[in-house]
Amino acid sequence: MPKSKTKTKAATKKKIKSAASKPAPRSSAQSHTRAKRAVSKHAAPAASLQYIPWHTIPLEDLNPLLQRQFVVGQEIMLARVLLKKGCIVPQHSHHNEQLTYIVEGALKFWIDNQEIVVHAGEVLCIPSNMPHKAEAMEDTVDLDIFTPPRADWIGKTDQYLRKVK
Repeated sequence: MPKSKTKTKAATKKKIKSAASKPAPRSSAQSHTRAKRAVSKHAAPAASLQYIPWHTIPLEDLNPLLQRQFVVGQEIMLARVLLKKGCIVPQHSHHNEQLTYIVEGALKFWIDNQEIVVHAGEVLCIPSNMPHKAEAMEDTVDLDIFTPPRADWIGKTDQYLRKVK
């Protein structure tokens, strides 16, 4: 054999030998499992799954025109709010971000120097700390999502909703 081919074969054998001495690359599944274990050591405990039909949650009567039910997760809260026509939710603000989805009826909001009427099938996103007031234009079913959950609702210290107007 010519000398150049011998060097090439020897170099190839050397590369193969050095590659064999290195550990094999980990599969992505192994790496993912290892990463999950590392993260879970430092993460908060996992939340438990909840299945909760609305009819199993008692309606809370806040005043003669306002009732609600709510479910609380670790970082989020969903409330079903029932407002009779003419019900007024006085101006208030909270550090929680709020999404309001009108299932039935309509709510008029006074917010950010505007009047906004939100009808069935529509959504209003209210940023944290933004003062707002609402009035039910007709009997209304509203789903409100808050993050983080409303501590004043959970602790029943939301006196602004419990006053009769």
